[in-house]
Amino acid sequence: MARGAAVEAACAEWLAARGLPVVARNVRCRFGEIDLVLDHGDVLVFAEVRLRQDDGFGGAAASVDRRKQERIAACARWYLAQHPRQALRACRFDVLAVGRGRAIAWIQDAFRPEA
Repeated sequence: MARGAAVEAACAEWLAARGLPVVARNVRCRFGEIDLVLDHGDVLVFAEVRLRQDDGFGGAAASVDRRKQERIAACARWYLAQHPRQALRACRFDVLAVGRGRAIAWIQDAFRPEA
């Protein structure tokens, strides 16, 4: 768990250096959890951080399967209901796939939830 928190913190810093300040971290609700909520100009970004040491079974990005996407989307809807001013913004779902050597692959607009 500590390693996961350290990787999330590193990703948050990495994104902040690229102009995406963190709005919220580890948003939890009954539907699941969102690792990072970020501000990217006019867009509110919900980001999932995935750590995998090897590329077996498709690697970190592939581990964000349809079921995981649905849970993230449900949690995002809950978050927006709790923060109505944020709900007026466009939203995007990104994945930060962290692999060997802590290399970060940032996949913007990684998936779009079904309405």
